[in-house]
Amino acid sequence: MQSLQIINVSKQYAHHKALDSVSLAVPKGSVYGLLGPNGAGKTSLIRIITQITGADEGEVLFNGEKLNPSHIYRMGYLPEERGLYKKMEVGEQLLFFARLKGLSRADAMHKLKDWVERFEIKNWWTKKVEELSKGMQQKVQFIATVLHQPELIILDEPFTGFDPINANLIRDEIIRLNKEGSTFIFSTHRMETVEQLCDHIALINKSKVVLEGEVKQIKNQFRTQTYEVEHSICKLQLSSSFVLQKSTPADGNMALSEIKILHGTPNDLLKELMPVSHIHSLKEIVPDMNDIFIQAVNKNVTTPSAVTL
Repeated sequence: MQSLQIINVSKQYAHHKALDSVSLAVPKGSVYGLLGPNGAGKTSLIRIITQITGADEGEVLFNGEKLNPSHIYRMGYLPEERGLYKKMEVGEQLLFFARLKGLSRADAMHKLKDWVERFEIKNWWTKKVEELSKGMQQKVQFIATVLHQPELIILDEPFTGFDPINANLIRDEIIRLNKEGSTFIFSTHRMETVEQLCDHIALINKSKVVLEGEVKQIKNQFRTQTYEVEHSICKLQLSSSFVLQKSTPADGNMALSEIKILHGTPNDLLKELMPVSHIHSLKEIVPDMNDIFIQAVNKNVTTPSAVTL
């Protein structure tokens, strides 16, 4: 089942086409990475989903229903440009946002008690937001985003301003909330975050979706059948089934070679190497999400239909 469906959505600002017939589907319970260079159209799409603005063409479905104002109460949105009121006290602010999302004061206080203990921010309750560091403000806004237990949580660069310890804290909470049923959309430039958290991605470039699907399937799409072999130093003579791309000295009398398989399997490669060299290890070189991101943007790769959701 899809939590969110974007169907042929377009958006024009004056002479700039922000989104051009964008379609994608966010599976219920997934952690979905929304990727793309600056100006690709990610923020425009998020603003349409959260009903800050509307699409010129196309439609958005939330749990199979056409997007409407009531759905806002079932979403949580953490924008890249944070929106806290600097002069308000932390407790007052959290209660204010909770009430906006439909919680009673009693329900909000009950939920906030758990969150302030979890994030160790009891002492901040009566402090004004302007008295807090950027990282502390991020914690407060994260709580405000998820306090009402939304079905869909949209996070725009959620780890900006966090030190590694607090970034891990937020990451753990995202994993916990996802296990409890919340669907997440991440807009981020941090590919390590995608590797760690996302199970689906969409890459938007120049207002169009150029790559979409499960992370595992996309990684398979970009595999090059290239292997790193650690072996004893020798001059490798390979048949036409293999290409030696590079070889460099390693520790001791060992070398590291990158070999591309044109025909055959890794076992065939081992059979060819073992009579002439001692093999210490063989592992496939799988492109990470950063490599895939760069390749897709530079080459404008389009995902085959088998990979789309």
